[in-house]
Amino acid sequence: MTQQPFSRPGAIDLSSLKRPAAPPAPAGGPSAAGGPASAYAVAVDVQNFQPVIESSMTAPVVLVFISPSQAPASVGFADDVAQVAGEYDGRFLAAIVDVDASPQIAQAMQLPPIAEPLMLVVLDGRPVTQPIPGAAPIDDIRAMFNQLAQQLTAQGFAGRHQPLPQGGGDDAEEPAADPRYAPAQEALAAGDIDGAVAEYQKLVDGNPADAEAAAGLAMAQLLQRTQGVDLNAARAAAAAAPDDVDAQIMVADLDLLGGHVEDSFARLVELVRRTADKDRDRAREHLVRLFAAVGTDDPRVLKGRQALASALF
Repeated sequence: MTQQPFSRPGAIDLSSLKRPAAPPAPAGGPSAAGGPASAYAVAVDVQNFQPVIESSMTAPVVLVFISPSQAPASVGFADDVAQVAGEYDGRFLAAIVDVDASPQIAQAMQLPPIAEPLMLVVLDGRPVTQPIPGAAPIDDIRAMFNQLAQQLTAQGFAGRHQPLPQGGGDDAEEPAADPRYAPAQEALAAGDIDGAVAEYQKLVDGNPADAEAAAGLAMAQLLQRTQGVDLNAARAAAAAAPDDVDAQIMVADLDLLGGHVEDSFARLVELVRRTADKDRDRAREHLVRLFAAVGTDDPRVLKGRQALASALF
């Protein structure tokens, strides 16, 4: 299976699908092939296809097209993809489309007949890879997901899907707080910012695809950088040296900490426009870290990312 680079060829055309007035939200559970349940896998049909695609505005959706009648091996492949997606704690959602049961979806996406599994990664409602044909061992699937996660991190995408319900119904208990984050959160509550940074760093080192740990680390580092800084002095220094990367970054950090998110982003976007080479790279990389601190599903981050792309290109 060959890894495809991210691109943005265009939004998925859903016009040929008959959609109900209020499409039900996708529910978790077994794949279309009847495989093991996963909190980050969903069986897709015509009714829930649109909300599944819309969920790619938060984090990538990996569409897997299977045909139990024409490509029996695709069933096991889909279950492997669902299992691997679950290992990333919401970084990806595996969406399994049985084209035998829902041929309208394959027609709407202009897919060829499914003689083998076909996979497609969707982000922001758009395909970001070409259709990837062929089954692969689960270790190869893990390698592909790891490459995708690295690309997402490099591009500043840190959003993740919420786990889907697993058949608990209305009586299902709320999920318990994840104990992995407890040491960092307790350190923050105690005012031990350095300790929180160290705890979040351990989590990120152990799993670079952990979006929540990455966001926590970015925010803890922001608190660490701004400890004891005088806001007025920082603003004066930035005004006196508009191309001083360190001075501009400090004010951007303070603005973000004070809730002036758009001002923070705009300052660094303009710095990217004015600078070049290493200074430009530093400004861009810092802005991406601030995106992670705010959360990539925040509309201000989406606007900031668009402004950054405009400044770069």
